[in-house]
Order: sequence, then structure tokens, then C-alpha cells
Amino acid sequence: MPLAFRRSVGYFALFLCLGLDMSVIGPTLHNLAGQTGSTLGEIGLIFFLGAGGVSLGTLLGGWTLDRTSGRLVLGGAQILSGSLLFLAPHVRWYVLLLALFVVKGIAGGVVGTGANTLLQWTHGAKAGPFVNALHFFFGLGAFLSPFILGLLLSAGAVYSDMYTLLALFDISVGAAVLVRLSPPQPPQLAHREAGATGNQRSYLAPIVVAAMLFLFFYVSAEITFGGWLYTYAVKLGLADAARAAYLTSLFWLAFTLGRLISIPVAVRFSSAHVLVAALIGSAAFLALLVVFPTTPEVMWLSAAGVGFSMAPIWPSGYNLAVQSIHLTARLGAVIMLGDSIGGMVLPGLTGLFMERAGPEAMTKLVLASMVATALAFGAIVLFRARRRAALTVPVSDPAASQADSV
Repeated sequence: MPLAFRRSVGYFALFLCLGLDMSVIGPTLHNLAGQTGSTLGEIGLIFFLGAGGVSLGTLLGGWTLDRTSGRLVLGGAQILSGSLLFLAPHVRWYVLLLALFVVKGIAGGVVGTGANTLLQWTHGAKAGPFVNALHFFFGLGAFLSPFILGLLLSAGAVYSDMYTLLALFDISVGAAVLVRLSPPQPPQLAHREAGATGNQRSYLAPIVVAAMLFLFFYVSAEITFGGWLYTYAVKLGLADAARAAYLTSLFWLAFTLGRLISIPVAVRFSSAHVLVAALIGSAAFLALLVVFPTTPEVMWLSAAGVGFSMAPIWPSGYNLAVQSIHLTARLGAVIMLGDSIGGMVLPGLTGLFMERAGPEAMTKLVLASMVATALAFGAIVLFRARRRAALTVPVSDPAASQADSV
């Protein structure tokens, strides 16, 4: 098996675990609240604090990958994540459960940043379809987790059985990465930005900030919708526990199919064109659910439509941003802070909004976040075009042309 392919398979397995772990939380929020004696708004802080841990893990991953073997970093973080997931349904103290998810978030942030960066280092300029494939496996895991949970609940099992099953798989993947996965060497690119001319550095910071905001608002929408859809359906009386789990699974199934289709689409169409179509589709289905919040048929249709439309947004936006910069582990970690913080703020506060304004508040918040995502996309396109223009130099100056090339 070629080394690059073996590395890619390892990173895909890690993202499969990330998807499995993330999507089990939403359908079991009420169980976690019951075991700790907390309210819906209080247990929603799992999203907030867990994503805060992801933010720390993102920075930690970017720092350690330049100094430590990626195999040790990713394998150790994944084993820790699985071990904490096993403990989660057995913790009865609310504060301790929150602390557990903070540490698990740190481990997940290290894995997410590491897998994205090492995959980019493995495939270089040809990484686009591989990044889409990486996030397809995240979507696959996010689909399988609530689906398996629904099957287990229908068969008379309890939610802690699902956590045990996922923990065993997480630890197995982490052990395999730790023992067998040989990481790529980082490309020698950092000095090129550090020693760049004024033209070369023009609009670098705006692109990075716009990319951070893009991931912030998009991930806010994705995690909020996927994490609170179960509660939305149950609170409005549109589904019982098992059917609500299947509804969540439908969202992630459509999301997974969208990610799968986006792999060949990324080869044929530009990231910008894919993003325009995906953002319009997401907004349309969310608006439909906002207008008809209590219609079961609209809920199921919108869950599938939103999932499918959202699927290519993260990898396409990420690719669009990094195409104009020299990606290092640290710079990748800075951009991905938007991802981790986005999974913290809105998902963590949505429970409070739903308690005070009703379950319908969730869809309105998600739609607003997607509108902000579209604005951040426009900023990336604008600053990317201006950076390219700033890099343009007269043909008569070959030395400057070589220095300003990207």
C-alpha cells in the first residue's frame, strides 16, 4: 500500500471518530442532563465548554506538530478522547462532566488540526479532493452515530451502551495510528511568508481573519442544527425519542451524501462556485423550516436539504482560503480557531434561547449564522482577489516576479 494512501486512510479514520463522537451528544443531551440533575440550558454548556477545549487543542496541535511526531500527537490524543467518552455516561456530578468534555475537546482539537494539516502536507497542491474526502468521513461518522443509537434504543439498550461502543472504536483507531502511521515531514514554507515583500504580505491577515469568521459562523450553524435538531423535534411533539434520533441521522446521512458527491465536484468546479450553490441551498431549506416550524413533513424535508446543502461548505471554504497563502501548522491552527470557537458559542447558548423563546428559536439562529457565513465568504473572495492583484509585478523585473510568486 503506498505510504500517502496509508496516511490518508489513518486521517480518514480519525475524522470518522470525530463525527461519531460529536453527533452522539445531541440525541443524548437529555440523558446527560438527567444523570447530573441539570436543566436543558445548563447541559447545553457542554457544547460551549467542549468547544472551548477544542480551541485550546487547536492551538496545541498547531504548536506540537512542528516539534513532535504527528503519530504520537494524533494517536495519544485519540486514545485520551476515547477514554473520556467511556467515562461520560457514568459521571453524576455536573461540574465534573463539563470538565470531562473540556479535556475531550482539547484532544479533539489536536486530532482535527493534526489530521487536516498532515493531509495537506501529504498531498500538497493536490489536496483539495482529499480534504473533501476527509470531511466526508466526518459526515459518515455523524450519520452513523445517531442511527446506531436509534437501533440500540429500539432494541431496549440504554444510551451508555452507545458511549461504550464508540469509546472502544476510538481507542482502537488511536492505537493503530500510534503504532503504524508514519507522518509526513512539514514543507519548508514558513520562511517564505516571514521574509516576504510588502506586496506578498498584502491582505494575508484579512484573508486569515475572513477564513476564521467563515468557519466560525458555518460551524456555529452546523453544530447547532445537528446538535439541537433532536430536542427541537421532541419539544414540539413532532417525533418521539427513537424517531428524533432517526431525524438527526437523516440530517447527517444527507450531509454525508453531500460530502461524498462534493469529492468529484471539487475536481470539476471551483470552490467559489460550489460555495455559492451550497449557501443558497442551505438558506432556502432553513427559511422553509422557519416559515413552517411545526409541519412534520417540512421538518424531515428541511433536515435532509440542510444537511445536503451544508456538506461542501467547510472544505470548499477552507480550500478557497488556503489556496492564497502558504499553509503551515501554526497558520492552519489559527484559521481553525474559527471552527472550534464556532462550535462553542452558538451551540452552547441555543439551549437558553430555546428555553426562553421556544424550540423555534433554534432554526432562526442557524439561518442568521448562515447569512453571516455568506458575508464572510464574500470577504474571502474580495481579499483573495486584492492579494492576487498586489502580487502582480511588471514582467520586466524578473527578480521581483520570482520573489512575489505564490
